[in-house]
Amino acid sequence: MLLLLLPILLLALTIWPAVQTIHASDTATVGNKKLVYDDAGLLSDQERQEVNRMANEYGPVQQTDFVIYTTNNPEYKDVQILTEDLYDSKGFGYDKGFGNTVILTMDMRNREVYLAGFGKAETLLNDQRLNQIREKITPYLSNGNYKMAFEQYIQTSSRYMNYKLGVNPDSFLLNIWFQLAAAILLGIIIVWIMAARTGGRITVNRATYEDPNASGLLDQHDRFIRTSVSKRKIEKSSSSGGGGGGTSSGGHSHSGSRGSF
Repeated sequence: MLLLLLPILLLALTIWPAVQTIHASDTATVGNKKLVYDDAGLLSDQERQEVNRMANEYGPVQQTDFVIYTTNNPEYKDVQILTEDLYDSKGFGYDKGFGNTVILTMDMRNREVYLAGFGKAETLLNDQRLNQIREKITPYLSNGNYKMAFEQYIQTSSRYMNYKLGVNPDSFLLNIWFQLAAAILLGIIIVWIMAARTGGRITVNRATYEDPNASGLLDQHDRFIRTSVSKRKIEKSSSSGGGGGGTSSGGHSHSGSRGSF
């Protein structure tokens, strides 16, 4: 019975973190903080309200502010400087000033996007993970589907923060359907083994009839023929983007990722 219950236990342990996240999202008190600063006018009023509400809904789950900032950049500032200055001036943070914050900045003048993580997000959303998030939303940004890009940014950032560093959040091993299939397959294998052992055991094998004095390896030899060497050119990546974090003029360190769209 313990062997039969093992797959069920594994499945329960697998899906429990996801259930906790959903429960937290449903029961958390939704605030009304302004988290979307659409100075470039990329969203309609309704879209801006919907995205801002989503950011407020996901904030309590990770104890983090998810901020969106779009600008036409009239002062010709670097997109990273724009992000740092916004954080320094607004003092974002879920429960305190200059606290846990993720910021997505869009510079429409230079067609650049920058992601930054402050506080807890600097660790859980390091440069590598921010690169992954940016690469996911860039196709939507390039196609002008800004609302979808912003929603993906909020959802993906929140999901990535559930995993410790060193774990790839996009690994197929973490896919719930893969884990469910693996648990079912494991259960089938265990039941099959148990059923196979219910029959009689085979006590006769090859050694029963084999005469060790009259059998064995009679002769062997190795012959070296040739050696071949192949060469392959390793192509360098041509994808743009990456960048990294830094420290704002106000002294606040952060992770970061930048790229074009």
